[in-house]
Amino acid sequence: MDGSPRINSFLSGNFAPVRSEDDFDLTVTGQIPAGIRGAFYRNGPNPQFEPRGDYHWFSGDGMIHGFFVEDGKVSYRNRYVRTPKYEVENSAGKALFGGFDPRAADPSVAGKDGGVSNTNIVWHGGRLMALEEAHKPFELDPITLESRGYVDDYQDRVTAHPKIDPKTGEMVWFGYGVGDMPFSNTVSYGVTDKAGKVVRRDNFEAPFSSMVHDFLVTDRYALFPILPLTGSLPRAMAGQAPFAWEPDKGSHVGVMLRDASVETIRWFTTDACYVFHPMNAWEEGDNIFADVMEYPVAPLFPNADGTMSERSAARLVRWTFDLGGTSDTIKREPIDDLAGEFPRLDERYAGLAYRHGWFAANASKPGDFGFDSLAHIDHATGKRTVHRFAVGDVPGEPIFIPRTADAAEGDGWIVAVVYRANENVSDFVVFDAQDMAAGPIASAKMPRRVPFGFHGNWRQG
Repeated sequence: MDGSPRINSFLSGNFAPVRSEDDFDLTVTGQIPAGIRGAFYRNGPNPQFEPRGDYHWFSGDGMIHGFFVEDGKVSYRNRYVRTPKYEVENSAGKALFGGFDPRAADPSVAGKDGGVSNTNIVWHGGRLMALEEAHKPFELDPITLESRGYVDDYQDRVTAHPKIDPKTGEMVWFGYGVGDMPFSNTVSYGVTDKAGKVVRRDNFEAPFSSMVHDFLVTDRYALFPILPLTGSLPRAMAGQAPFAWEPDKGSHVGVMLRDASVETIRWFTTDACYVFHPMNAWEEGDNIFADVMEYPVAPLFPNADGTMSERSAARLVRWTFDLGGTSDTIKREPIDDLAGEFPRLDERYAGLAYRHGWFAANASKPGDFGFDSLAHIDHATGKRTVHRFAVGDVPGEPIFIPRTADAAEGDGWIVAVVYRANENVSDFVVFDAQDMAAGPIASAKMPRRVPFGFHGNWRQG
């Protein structure tokens, strides 16, 4: 050791916080198609003060970035999500909460709400809602991005990845670690009708406490992955990792008819692996298929003994659940060998058989948490096409916009935010969704960076 301070990579470079709240008109190059009219919202961690203790990327304050597109022009607005945590720290002028390390928190915030609302943002039932792992949805104004507060109808935590049924308009969702005890193995299953009213919330017990970042929904089923990235209060209180990799516990996925009781869940198993995000899931006869970005080892978190595993990349894998058979083993087959994350689809086919998917890819340094490409995969032909950006440029999650409401699957555009390393600014870019290799057909340049973050969605205007 040379005594020099350790630099947290998630507080530097393209991850470094941008603490100003701005309103810009962007400079457009190329022509943005007339059919693109609406708002692209993206969420991500952006700590308003220097963090206390060891900062984990998942624990920064939420900041919403809005790109508003109309008549070929693009404007930008960003605002912090003013959670109770944000407000109390803003008043104090410094960080008070300890992120994933409860021992690092100031005693004045013991037992107080530390929610950050930093992971996803969805439009449903007339509400724009910021979401994260462990708190209720947080509502914002869809134009000004002004914070409106928690949506109390949900009663308890809701995780960041609900699914909106393209047929019914329902939002199907879940929460994990539910209840008063931290790191409980209680999981909730919930449904919000298309008008925004919560019509169901039921709890069940998972095999163990796990970080359940996302789940799977088909036309008739909900699937709950309980994977061996485990939560432990004793570990946290001992100053060790609250979440850690315990592969000996194996992987478990609970399968349930969406309108059935949680007591009917059937558990399928396989060897240890981890998935942050699926691309899609659907049914055919007695089989359920799920296309997921699968890691052999959970990234960003240590083993239970505190050591770190070698970094591993996620790749597309198809899981098959045979509901008509007697085996409860999940069949796993690789689909593609390109390292990637943030898989998306034409959301009109969510939970249904589908053909087209897109994802952020890392062609040069698999396993690193940065990307250099955006990829399209055609599941019907197996063909993958890729656009690789200039050296140092980093794209975020690709979001699909249909050309028209009744356009064929995959006929439309992909939008994303791209960091331009040489200029230290970000662009809002537009691709023809069926010709990613050709590169952006239009871009809108910002005067500064958008910090690398998590998830976003499109709201048609």
